[in-house]
Amino acid sequence: MKILVINCGSSSLKYQLIDMENEEVLAKGLCERIGINDSVLNHTPGGRDKVVIKVDLPNHEVAIREVIKALTDSEIGVIKDLSEISAVGHRVVHGGEKFAGSVPVTEAVMKALNECTPLAPLHNPPNIIGIEAVTAGMPGIPQVGVFDTAFHQSMPEKAYMYALPYELYEKFGIRKYGFHVTSHKFVAERCAELMGKDVSELKIITLHIGSGASIAAVMNGKCVDTSMGFTPLDGLVMGTRCGKIDPAVITFLLKHGYDAKEVDSILNKQSGVLGVSGVSADTRDVWAAADNGNRRAALARDMFVYRIKAYIGEYMAAMNGADAIVFTAGCGENDSYTREKVCEDMDFFGIKMDKTKNNVRGREVDLSAEDSRVKVFVIPTNEELAIARETKRLRG
Repeated sequence: MKILVINCGSSSLKYQLIDMENEEVLAKGLCERIGINDSVLNHTPGGRDKVVIKVDLPNHEVAIREVIKALTDSEIGVIKDLSEISAVGHRVVHGGEKFAGSVPVTEAVMKALNECTPLAPLHNPPNIIGIEAVTAGMPGIPQVGVFDTAFHQSMPEKAYMYALPYELYEKFGIRKYGFHVTSHKFVAERCAELMGKDVSELKIITLHIGSGASIAAVMNGKCVDTSMGFTPLDGLVMGTRCGKIDPAVITFLLKHGYDAKEVDSILNKQSGVLGVSGVSADTRDVWAAADNGNRRAALARDMFVYRIKAYIGEYMAAMNGADAIVFTAGCGENDSYTREKVCEDMDFFGIKMDKTKNNVRGREVDLSAEDSRVKVFVIPTNEELAIARETKRLRG
C-alpha cells in the first residue's frame, strides 16, 4: 500500500509518498510560493538528489497536478501511474469537538471542516483547499483527514474548560483544544517502545519545540493536558507567538487605540522570541546574539526556557510524576543548549541529563544520567509517517 501524505499551507504544499509495507519514503517534496511569482517545486526521489522544478503554480490544484507529474515522471518519478496510490492522508489543523479521531473525507466531513474554520482561520482554509485540489486532480482516490486536535480530545473537562460563562462554550465552542497531535502521539508511542513498555503503562511529557511549540502530558497513552489552547497562540513562548499572557493585555491595547486586527498581529506575528529579542523569530539567531552579549536576546532565551520548565512542573503535578520527558521538533531535536537548560536544576523532579550524551543533533538518543529517575529522550518527530499510519488504519 502506497500512501501520499499532503500538508497544505496558504502558499505551500508539502508531500511524502510512503510505501506502508516497510514505511519507506519513496519521494518527498515541497511546492513553494503557490499563487506568487517565482513558484517552485522541490522534489526528492528516495535515495536520489533533490530536483528543483521552476514552474508556474497559480493555485493548489495546479500544484497537485505538478506533484503527480513529478511522482510519475519517467526520470525522476517513483511510480508508473496514480493507480499505485491507495489513499491520500491530509493534515487538518482544527476539528473542534466534531472529530475525536481521523476520518475518511466525505461531503459531511468537508461541511464540518468549513464550520471549524473560525477556530483556525489561518490554518483550516489551506487544509481544505488541499483536499479539494486532490479531489479534482486525483478523482476516485480515497482521502483521510488527520486532525491536529484529535489526540487531545481525551483531556478531562477540568483541563479543557475555561472559567468563562458556560454559555460561551455552548454557543461558540470556546475551550482548550491543543495542537501538534500527530507529533505528540508519535513520540509518546516511540518513547514507550524505547523503554520496552506499553504506552498505557507510562506517564510521558512530550515537548514539541519548534517555531510553534507545545507540551503535552500523556498519561496511560492518553493526553490529559496540553499547553496550546483554543488556538495555537496559548502556552509556550514561540517564534512569533506570545504564548500565555494576562487576557487583560488585550483589552488594554484595544482601549488604547489598537484595533482587533492589529492586536491579533501583535500576539501572533510580532511577539515571542522575535518580539522580545528584536533579532529574529529563529532561536538559532537569537541564541547566537545572546552569546554575543545582546541583553534582549538573552532575556528572550531565558523566558523561552523558563516557560518550558514551568509547564513540566505543572504536568508533573497533573500526573503525579512522570516516567519520561521527550524533546522533539526543530529546536527540541537540534538545540543542545535548550535541552540542557530545561533539564538544569530539575533534580527535585528526578530529571537529570548526561551532558556528554546531549551533544547530539536530530538523532534518537537517551540523554538520561545514570541516576535520573525520569528518562530523558530526544526522539525526532515524523508527522508524515504518523499521518500515513492513520490513513492506512482507516483504509485497511
